[in-house]
Amino acid sequence: MSDLMEMFVLDAPLAETVVRGAVVYLALLFMPRAAGQRESGGLGLTDVLIVVLVAQAVSGGLGGGSRSVTDGLVLVATILVCSLAVDAAAYRFPRFAAVVKARPRPLIRDGRLNRPLMRREFMSTEEVLSRLRLHGVHDPAQVHLAYLEPNGMISVLRRGGEETDTPVRPPAE
Repeated sequence: MSDLMEMFVLDAPLAETVVRGAVVYLALLFMPRAAGQRESGGLGLTDVLIVVLVAQAVSGGLGGGSRSVTDGLVLVATILVCSLAVDAAAYRFPRFAAVVKARPRPLIRDGRLNRPLMRREFMSTEEVLSRLRLHGVHDPAQVHLAYLEPNGMISVLRRGGEETDTPVRPPAE
């Protein structure tokens, strides 16, 4: 029975585990911002961080690498609390939100491509045109505004105010 109880005893001091979890979460929150918005895909950055960090935190307890399940649970709780704290602070303080939350950025304005943004995001003209075609737009001149959204998708507002948030399915061949 003592072997069973030993698996719930912390291997590391509680404060150290909490600090490690918080530092890793915050570091991973800020580091991917350098990669650009287009790389983030359909999930939000926070969603990806939570999935990766929770999986890593519990892997030792599940795989037996750590003798303590409690260490993994404390890390998971720390990661979730950090996530909630960052979201709450971003909601309450707009300047903080500007630092930790990505914003939509104009990719096309009145038919003109934003070349500096395209360079920063490593987007070719062909790639932008391809994404526009998914919205049923064949020429950037048809676009009043198009934004590169925080999740990497492009939203399009055509001239005349018609919004094309939902990509159009290409016709079946």
